[in-house]
Amino acid sequence: MAFKNLGNAGELFPQSVFIVSSYAEDGTPNAMNVAWGGECERHSVCINIGDHKTTENIVAKGAFTVAPADAAHVAEADYFGIATGNKVNKAEASGMTFVPSEFVDAPVIEEFPLTMECKVTDIQGDAHGARIVGEIVNTRVSESILDEEGRVDFAKMRPIVYDSTRRIYRVVGEEVGGAWEAGKAFM
Repeated sequence: MAFKNLGNAGELFPQSVFIVSSYAEDGTPNAMNVAWGGECERHSVCINIGDHKTTENIVAKGAFTVAPADAAHVAEADYFGIATGNKVNKAEASGMTFVPSEFVDAPVIEEFPLTMECKVTDIQGDAHGARIVGEIVNTRVSESILDEEGRVDFAKMRPIVYDSTRRIYRVVGEEVGGAWEAGKAFM
């Protein structure tokens, strides 16, 4: 096997595609596609975002929602990443349904089947770029993606991930082994 050095290129895969939603100070809903984020503890979400309308909104309101994008809404998810809330009303232009969260001062997008509603617990940085930590106050999930035991079935949801080396989205796919099971062959 031959190898090539790529320097300091970050090549971690997959990068989840999270749609982070917030309200502006005037109540206008906004959404942004965020690839640098994830659960940092079982009940907390961390997102790393630059100088965006969403950053400004979250810092001002102290709340946001996170919805993993799904294959059924790849065009909308991409739009939320390429348009800027500083110039357009992305909620209106996307045609998606933004409703108030019951738990935090941020909108939920009805079309996404899973949304975590978060209150800000830590901000490292400011409205021009920050690592933001949010406590998950509630996870809202469509019954259509639950299995018979009431657990989220990601095969039904079909979440997408971002392949930064190809600049494409991929669907999370087939099962290849059981966690806490596949490695038992080495025990």
